[in-house]
Amino acid sequence: MPENDAIPCEVVELVGRTGMAGEATQVKIKVLAGGDQGRVLTRNVMGPVRIGDILMLKETAREARKLSVR
Repeated sequence: MPENDAIPCEVVELVGRTGMAGEATQVKIKVLAGGDQGRVLTRNVMGPVRIGDILMLKETAREARKLSVR
């Protein structure tokens, strides 16, 4: 898939840390363009991220599992 086919999404909420050592952040994103425009998804993101950041996703069909409280 060419890089220009990426779909812009805005981070609207930080849900929490996930992964074996907390290396990923679970966030809610709002799709800004494409067929899923306006849809809010939950995704896992590696690296620094904050509310208002724009992520370029290759696809918007998958959604991360919700974090469980233990």
